[in-house]
Amino acid sequence: MKQFGKIFKFELKYYLKNKIFVGVTIFLVLLIAAVMFFPRISALFKSDDKGSSADISIMLVKADDPAKADIIEQTFAAAFTNYDVQITNDENSVIKDKIISGDAKCAFVMTDATAYTYYVNNLSMYDMNTKIANDVLQRIYQVNAMIKSGITAEQVANVMSIQITGEVESLGKNQMENFFYTYIMIFALYMVILIYGQMVATNVATEKSSRAMEVLITSANPTSMMFGKVIASCLAGFIQLVAVFGSALIFYNLNKPYWGNNLVIESIFNIPPELLVYMLVFFILGFFIYAFMYGAVGSTASKLEDINTSVMPITMLFVIAFIVVVSSMSSSNVDNTVMKVCSYIPFTSPMSMFTRIAMSTVPWYEIAISIVILVVSTVGVGVLSAKIYRVGVLMYGTTPKISAIIKAARKA
Repeated sequence: MKQFGKIFKFELKYYLKNKIFVGVTIFLVLLIAAVMFFPRISALFKSDDKGSSADISIMLVKADDPAKADIIEQTFAAAFTNYDVQITNDENSVIKDKIISGDAKCAFVMTDATAYTYYVNNLSMYDMNTKIANDVLQRIYQVNAMIKSGITAEQVANVMSIQITGEVESLGKNQMENFFYTYIMIFALYMVILIYGQMVATNVATEKSSRAMEVLITSANPTSMMFGKVIASCLAGFIQLVAVFGSALIFYNLNKPYWGNNLVIESIFNIPPELLVYMLVFFILGFFIYAFMYGAVGSTASKLEDINTSVMPITMLFVIAFIVVVSSMSSSNVDNTVMKVCSYIPFTSPMSMFTRIAMSTVPWYEIAISIVILVVSTVGVGVLSAKIYRVGVLMYGTTPKISAIIKAARKA
């Protein structure tokens, strides 16, 4: 235990005094501060004349029948509140020139009551104007059709203004609310494991290449060395995450009134406490199992240049797990067969089971089984990695084969 304590303190000091580690942490905190304070700062530069339409884009509308111009202008203005809707009688070529020159943002040219041409310079992938226009013109057509059928304008107004009310009662999880912070947690776990796992492997390979490991391995228990390095790197990563997410929470609360009712931001910072506990459990266990493997593989590399090649299988395994989880989240089906299977595989369960817990309803016994398997696997991988570590640091020359390493580790 004394050996473990010394190694743990030494490794933790290495991370906390590392200029890159400190610099990246400070940069991320400053970046979060800039994002969180952006609404407050932008509010200072907004014009006091909120009624001015100088900054509102112009939308041109050309009616097919001049008699309908007034009703079309009113309905389009009510539907497109972010535009300055203007009726025009210009030729189509003139309308196109105005859009290309920037005098107008877009234009609707009506060819008849149910058809139009939409002109826009650069069509955004998020442009929903045609969908809104379809609803508007459909409503106008329905009103005109009912009036022609003998229904009075007052009756038409009563029919068209009817309000539909509905309530949604989710008996499980609301995936829309949970999606954003689940993705952030998964991505944070992904980045921390890849970055710090690589650092563990690099540190081990550096000590081996400098021959310092030969002295250390004879005076310290390899299990203490392996666990000391991995736990220190895990704590360093956790400190960095707390600094980043903690500062984000503080900055958000300082600027909360300026964010208004932003559903995305609110969902990110309204994480249920029990989900934070699950996140912490799967983060620590997931980090440990991969860090142990990275450390073991790093000990088998004779040169620092061989690290990337040596850890590639582990990295690819983790990347595949990440892709499976993100794909399932995007499809809104986090309880598919692949995800359920991955929830019990220790190399994929940290992300898979956490995602299912956050975005679905998972029975408690499934969560317990997954955690138990992950704990047992983490301890097993840790012990095996310590044996490989003891054997690997004394192997030089070409990278040894896996079979030779396992055979030597069994004898250690």
